[in-house]
Amino acid sequence: MRQRSLIAITAALAAGALTLTACGSRDSGDKGSDSGNGGGTTVTIGVDAPLTGDLSALGLGIRNSADLAAKQANKKNYVKGVTFKIEALDDQAQPSSGQSNASKFVSEKEVLGVVGPLNSSVAQSMQKVFDDAKLVEVSPANTNPALTQGDNWQKSKARTYKSYFRTATTDAIQGPFAAQYVYNKAKKTKVFVIDDKKTYGAGLAATFTDEFKKLGGKVVGTEHINPDTKDFSAVATKVKNSGAQVVYYGGEYPQAGPLSKQIKAAGAKIPLVGGDGIYAEDFIKLSGASGEGDLATSVGAPVETLPSAKEFVANYKAGGYKEEYGAYGGYSYDSAWSIIEAVKKVVDANGGKLPSDARAKITEAMQNVSFDGVTGKVAFDEYGDATNKQLTVYSVTSGAWKAVESGTFNGS
Repeated sequence: MRQRSLIAITAALAAGALTLTACGSRDSGDKGSDSGNGGGTTVTIGVDAPLTGDLSALGLGIRNSADLAAKQANKKNYVKGVTFKIEALDDQAQPSSGQSNASKFVSEKEVLGVVGPLNSSVAQSMQKVFDDAKLVEVSPANTNPALTQGDNWQKSKARTYKSYFRTATTDAIQGPFAAQYVYNKAKKTKVFVIDDKKTYGAGLAATFTDEFKKLGGKVVGTEHINPDTKDFSAVATKVKNSGAQVVYYGGEYPQAGPLSKQIKAAGAKIPLVGGDGIYAEDFIKLSGASGEGDLATSVGAPVETLPSAKEFVANYKAGGYKEEYGAYGGYSYDSAWSIIEAVKKVVDANGGKLPSDARAKITEAMQNVSFDGVTGKVAFDEYGDATNKQLTVYSVTSGAWKAVESGTFNGS
C-alpha cells in the first residue's frame, strides 16, 4: 500500500533561487581539461549534455560541474598516478545526437566513464551503446523510472542496463511528491494535466496524475502539446473553460514559460506546476510577471543550504566559469566524482594501475561506490538509482525561485 505522507518536511526554506543562464561557452570546458599531478595515466570522463540550444542553461552547468570535479581530483592527487580530464559533447537534447556521442565516447579508449545526459529521451538512445561496451554512465538529471527499472516498472521492476546509474531521484517519486504538495498543502483539488509527449514529460505527468487521483483529486482535462511551437492559445482556452484550480505540466521550461503566460492571458489566473525540467531562471523570464506563484519540484535540497555543498559552491565560483552551475550542478559534480571513486577502487585493487579491462571493472565497482558528496550521501541501489530521495518544492516569488518545502516521498 502506498503511504500518502511527506516525510521530514522542512517548511519555508530560506534558500535563494539558482540562477540558470547560458552566457556563452567556456573554452577550456569544451574539449576537456586537466591539471594537477601531471604525468602517469590520463583518464577521460565524457560529458554529454545540451551545450547549445534552448536547454543549454542546464547543460553548460552540467559540463562545468563535471570539469570542476576532475580538477579537484587532480589537485588533491586523489588517484595516484592518474590525471583526470573531461571531454564534453553537445547532444542538443536530441536522441540521435546522444547516440552518436555515445558511439564516439566508446571509440575513445581513454574514456572510462560518462556523465550525462540531461534528457531521459536522450538516455534511452545511449544506454545500449554504453552497456555493450561496458562503459559506465552516470546521469545527474534523468528521472524517468524505466531507464533503470524497465518499461514495466510499475508492476515488475527489472534492471536492463548494468552500466547505467544516476544521482538524481526518479519521477516515480517526483510526480507523487508534487501531487501531495498540490493536494494536501496548496489545497487544489481540480487539475488540468498537460505534457509535451516526450519521455520525461509524459512520464512525469503520468506519475503525478496517478497519485493526485489516489488522494481524491479530479483531473478536469488533459492535453498534449507540440514542443516545437510557442502558440498555446488553444490549450489555454481549454484550461480556462475546464474550471481547473491548477495546471500540471510535464515538460521543460522553453515551453512551460510561454504556456504559463498564455494560460493567464486567457483568463485562468491559476498556478502552473511542473518538475525539475521547468526549474530554471529562464522559465521566469519566459513566463514574465504572470509566472508569480507558479511552482516546480526539483531533485534534492537547494545546494546553497547544504553544509556539504559549501566547498563546491566556493570552488565553482573560484573556477571562473561563465555559466551558473544550475539545478544539476551538485549532482553533476557527484556523478563525476562517483566515476573518480570507481576508478580509485579499481586502481587500488590492481596494484596502483589500471587493468586492461578497466571499463568493465569500473562499471562493476560503481555498484558499491559510497561517499559523502555535494548533494549528501551518494550511493546506488540494486537498480542503479540514487539512494538519496530528497526533493524540494519551489515557488516563483517576487521574480525568483524560492524554496517552500523539502522532504522525501515515502511510497511503494
